[in-house]
Amino acid sequence: MRTSAKEKGSSGQIYSRGNRIVRWILSVVYICYTMITFFVLGVTFVDSFKSKSELAVNLFSLPQTWVATSYATLFGKGNIFQSFSNSLMITTVGTALCIFLASMTAYGISRYSFRGKGALTAYFLVGMMVPIQVTVLPLFLIMQKLHILNTRIGMILLYGSQISFSMYVFAKFFRTIPVALEESARLDGASDFTTFIRIILPICKPVIFTMCLITAVGCWNDFYMPMVLLSKKAKQTLTLMIYTYTSQFIRNMDVCFAAVVVTLTPVIILYCIFSRQMVEGITGGSVKG
Repeated sequence: MRTSAKEKGSSGQIYSRGNRIVRWILSVVYICYTMITFFVLGVTFVDSFKSKSELAVNLFSLPQTWVATSYATLFGKGNIFQSFSNSLMITTVGTALCIFLASMTAYGISRYSFRGKGALTAYFLVGMMVPIQVTVLPLFLIMQKLHILNTRIGMILLYGSQISFSMYVFAKFFRTIPVALEESARLDGASDFTTFIRIILPICKPVIFTMCLITAVGCWNDFYMPMVLLSKKAKQTLTLMIYTYTSQFIRNMDVCFAAVVVTLTPVIILYCIFSRQMVEGITGGSVKG
């Protein structure tokens, strides 16, 4: 027994030491990744205040003269306000629709038993496994038949229907909420929808913030679907506007850096504001479970 206890103690020490080594390696990797990310962001921001001639010979150092001609060109001739408005509307409404549909679907799957529940859950799982490129042609034809191609409402409906990932996150969180809360609400005469809106959703604020941020960033940065489904210049998003400059990078390199900074700024601001809620949402289900 003593030998067995010693063996268990030594194996536990080895396991603990292995965990520390893994955590140390992951910490080093994360720190290196963060440093590279900040370096790229810093270079992009600094280069957006350089002239085109200076960019050709001086890419990584501070500018000799800080100029804002690239921003003047971007805001003066780049139709950026229309593109920003399109991206903002599509991202905001599409994200809100996606979160609302995903939360309702997850609530139904996690709280009710019905025929075909397993098949429905598998259907959403397949939705996360199928590459978006496979669905482009059917989506194009459907939107063309519905006369919502090259429209913002079409992109909003497209992003609002991408609920698979959000649905699984909400379903996991709903399973940690005691059923007694809903039963007491029903005893007070509340309907299922009222219970969901007034009791369940307020509890899910961390998850809602997290999924809103993840979904909004995905919609805001999406390039492939707008490129295929938005051919009109008046309907283009910020990512498409940037592409018009990057396709001729040598000619418009100064404006490219300014356009990237303008596009990244809302995402960085959102993350800085809601980073705490995002961490709570990611860890909330595991803590309560």
